Amino acid sequence: MKTDKEYMQAVAQARENYDDLKERGANAVGADALEFMESILTPEEIAESELRVAIIGELIKARQEKGISQKKLEELSGVKQPIIARMEKGSTNPQLTTILKLLAPLGKTLAVVPLENSK
Repeated sequence: MKTDKEYMQAVAQARENYDDLKERGANAVGADALEFMESILTPEEIAESELRVAIIGELIKARQEKGISQKKLEELSGVKQPIIARMEKGSTNPQLTTILKLLAPLGKTLAVVPLENSK
């Protein structure tokens, strides 16, 4: 299993690769895969996925900044460590209540803010 630092680096690299593919369009190696993904996912599904990745990424970052292990976060939040691990790995879609339970001991919360492109 990768360490949290390796995971975060992989997420950052994936975002860079995705942005690069979008920028280069059809000339990029892997552009067909990008087109395929965009053809099977709606813009809303893509936005939802990006938001989920961003939230989990911030949760991991906050945990690491506090120097808290997944096991310690289990003790502080009541959320079992294997659930935390699956969330951080991206293999599960956590419920809002679970995210809130994890953010509270990290001194964080979620906020509802206007979208940048909304009127």
